[in-house]
Amino acid sequence: MAEVWNPNSWRNKPIRQVPEYTDAAALGAVEARLKSYPPLVFAGEARNLTASLGAVAEGKAFLLQGGDCAESFAEFHPDKIRDTFRVLLQMAVVLTFAGTMPVVKVGRIAGQFAKPRSEDTETIEGVTLPSYRGDNINSIEFDAVGRQPDPQRLMQAYMQSAATLNLLRAFASGGYADLHNVQRWNLGFIAGSPSGERYRALSERISESLAFMEACGVTPDVVPQLRTTDFYTSHEALHLVYEQALTRIDSTSGEWYDTSAHMLWIGDRTRQLDGAHIEFARGIKNPIGLKCGPSLAEDDLLRLIDALNPENKPGRLTLIVRFGSDKAAEKFPRLLRTVTREGKKVVWSCDPMHGNTIKSTTGFKTRPFERVLKECQTFFEVHRAEGTHAGGVHIEMTGQNVTECLGGAQAITDEDLSSRYHTHCDPRLNASQALELAFLIAEGIRDERRGRTSERRAAMA
Repeated sequence: MAEVWNPNSWRNKPIRQVPEYTDAAALGAVEARLKSYPPLVFAGEARNLTASLGAVAEGKAFLLQGGDCAESFAEFHPDKIRDTFRVLLQMAVVLTFAGTMPVVKVGRIAGQFAKPRSEDTETIEGVTLPSYRGDNINSIEFDAVGRQPDPQRLMQAYMQSAATLNLLRAFASGGYADLHNVQRWNLGFIAGSPSGERYRALSERISESLAFMEACGVTPDVVPQLRTTDFYTSHEALHLVYEQALTRIDSTSGEWYDTSAHMLWIGDRTRQLDGAHIEFARGIKNPIGLKCGPSLAEDDLLRLIDALNPENKPGRLTLIVRFGSDKAAEKFPRLLRTVTREGKKVVWSCDPMHGNTIKSTTGFKTRPFERVLKECQTFFEVHRAEGTHAGGVHIEMTGQNVTECLGGAQAITDEDLSSRYHTHCDPRLNASQALELAFLIAEGIRDERRGRTSERRAAMA
């Protein structure tokens, strides 16, 4: 039998990827303050997301999850929040129109600060300091003071998350997400690009359809969903002191929810079955994501699924696979077949970013866009071959005009990377590349639906 869970029980388990604070009293004081602060999200919202992800698990919807690799204090600006939201809206429109199914929109935003690191320290020119672990822990600047973990940064992360959520809710419900604005969402710097032109043509078709619907009496006054959208937030549950401080009992259900985000995920480096992060995640009722890399064995995955979703509830658990374009065709089918054979109700989502990171000839960490596309294509091909549902995609992207990933229609080269390389951690797709990816995914969704239709017709014949 599983041990009795409480929000503090993770502290009795082995833990990885934790910062070492020199002042335990200061950390405790910040934790106490956070416990007294209002929740950032509500339990009812998290339950709604679980229900929507349940539809994804049943093959009736698609999950679009994306946003910054790591949010920044220095670059916090409403325009950046708006642009990321806008690109996710554009991608969702492309996917919805092509797949004729609902798209569940989840941002890596309003809390995606902490980052796991390969090494605890970093050495530059003979000087060794703690590694940068995200703005809610320490500074990206390489100096002795800034690299010391500072508990006050957790307070700043909370405040920035609250402000970001406030703006996102305004965008989602205040008219900005109105489908009648579909043509205005095109960002200026991609308007003339191939993906921008494809989006413009699609938005014109949608506008014509809306005009027809209005002529038939279907207006936003009658169907409010035309004016608003559901948008959820997510981040990696890495800093468990912060996560526990925002974990509360829901007065409606009497269950525990982590109110720092609607959805939390456990990374590939912290998914140990007997570890602190799995212990924490198994007790909260938010929908949970689990990163699945090439080192994950089938039996271990089944044990993790049983720990995180013992009731086998659709929508509770999303498996985010991240193998790399060169390993996906070999590694993914084995996991998919095992989980399907055991009757586990999960959402399968593809992270085509983390397994495709390389170092460019000019010294920048980057990701070749063709590898990102290839891993997505493999993901859909495997699902079609197995007769299962390709449930979603999980990407690191931005609405800014950055040059961090090689290739795409803009043909970004090694030499181009330095011109607008702004990420605090890992390279992100820019808006043009994100849209280009959305059109490719749309083709995969469309092919899947055609395959299902053909199977139904064959069964009826």
